[in-house]
Amino acid sequence: MNTEFKKNRHSIYNLTYHLVVITKYRRKCINEDVLEDLKQISKRLLSVKRGSVLEVNGEKDHLHIKHWWSNN
Repeated sequence: MNTEFKKNRHSIYNLTYHLVVITKYRRKCINEDVLEDLKQISKRLLSVKRGSVLEVNGEKDHLHIKHWWSNN
């Protein structure tokens, strides 16, 4: 987990985001191969935007991505 803290005048904070992506009509179309591809795609997209994936998991009809972005 990221322990990099941001500071301003009155606070110290560390923001993480939890994104849930759901398939259209909740169709059960995510298998193990698709899940691995989605993990790699999410890591690549977030690294371009100066972010980092902390955790990715999901089920057949949705995906959970826990991540953070660096503002530096």
